[in-house]
Amino acid sequence: MTEPIRVLVADHDPASRSGVRLSLDGHGFEVCGEAGSAATAAEAAKRERPDVCLIESDLPGGGIAAAEQVLAAAPDTAVVMLSAAVDDEGLLAAVRAGARGYLLKDMDPARLPNALRGVLDGEAALPRSLMGRVLEELHAIEHGRHSGELSRLGVKLTRREREVLEQLDRGLTTAEIGDQLSISAVTVRRHISEILRKLSAEDREAALRLLRNSGSD
Repeated sequence: MTEPIRVLVADHDPASRSGVRLSLDGHGFEVCGEAGSAATAAEAAKRERPDVCLIESDLPGGGIAAAEQVLAAAPDTAVVMLSAAVDDEGLLAAVRAGARGYLLKDMDPARLPNALRGVLDGEAALPRSLMGRVLEELHAIEHGRHSGELSRLGVKLTRREREVLEQLDRGLTTAEIGDQLSISAVTVRRHISEILRKLSAEDREAALRLLRNSGSD
């Protein structure tokens, strides 16, 4: 017999967790664990190593934080977010965190098994209306948010340099960039110096002005 697909359900509401369990029961799935917070979701993922983890977007401790922690604890797990409403920023944040699906809580429960099987087969379970935004975000993740401007300027940055540049564009300080990318402040400064050298810019502000002016041409 085929082994059941093991699912971890992370939702603050026991009734919602029960509803997911009922939706999957008898369809080749096994709910191997439940969690009510980001911290307990990560612990359960590390312990159970589920095939899929369904995470409520408003999970206590943060749904996005839970997704990141689950993937850190169990990298082979497919994370799918559950949201009470369509939220494009929440969806994009989920994609950045590594989620492979974003489903609405009020979807037809009968669709859930097929949606999760699709995710495991490499499909993206996403609201059709937001697919375009997701594709844009995936391109930005792969090539960097300033890929067009850098190309016009004839400048090639390493992936890490592009990541640092994007954090600069968000207005983060050296220390904040280090925290965001899990690197030291010394390493951040080294990357910034290399970015400025390649752009022939005197400082961070000049580099960002150069990119923005290039993008408006």
